[in-house]
Amino acid sequence: MFLLDSIAHLRNEHCNAVVISGSHGGRSAAEFVIALSQKPSCVFFNDAGGGKDNAGKLALEMLQAHNVPCACYSHLSARIGDAQDGYDNGVVSGTNALAKAMGLNIGMRINEAVKLF
Repeated sequence: MFLLDSIAHLRNEHCNAVVISGSHGGRSAAEFVIALSQKPSCVFFNDAGGGKDNAGKLALEMLQAHNVPCACYSHLSARIGDAQDGYDNGVVSGTNALAKAMGLNIGMRINEAVKLF
């Protein structure tokens, strides 16, 4: 498991591992994952409150299209930009179908959800 306050720190060395990011789950954040030649086993993002057109959770569908399980945790449960807080206090607020199939559910605590991987 890796805790990254910013998804911009994501590298191929994080492949096959769970990554908890303090970053929002928007388009630009998802693109850091998509750009890797080797993908993490699951990525968690802060939902940043959703935003216009649910922009803070676009990573869910974008990473689904790239076969990467992904979930967001609520901005009300953990600070944006603080991966440790996301791990310690984050509560799942959204998942893609791959993450849901692995047992992640809305309302689950992040520190419990990572055990599924």
